[in-house]
Amino acid sequence: MNEIKTEHFKFTQHRTCEFFPCHKTEKPEEFNCLFCYCPLYALGENCGGNFHYLENGVKDCSECMVPHVKGKGYDHVMSKFSEIMELARKK
Repeated sequence: MNEIKTEHFKFTQHRTCEFFPCHKTEKPEEFNCLFCYCPLYALGENCGGNFHYLENGVKDCSECMVPHVKGKGYDHVMSKFSEIMELARKK
């Protein structure tokens, strides 16, 4: 029996979005919109992305492409999911 393997669920684009692509990229054809709002934002400094904090303390991710990289972004977000779950755990 042949095993069916798919990776298509890890990538999607919304080219009709008014903001596409929402980050500067040399390869818009590889820009992944799956995590339009990054689930790693709440991890603060532990997200693993390219961010900085503004003077007012707000995390600025405008230069981060980590969740948007085709083939790598999904895997990185999933590798951090246990940390996200811990933040949401009922105390």
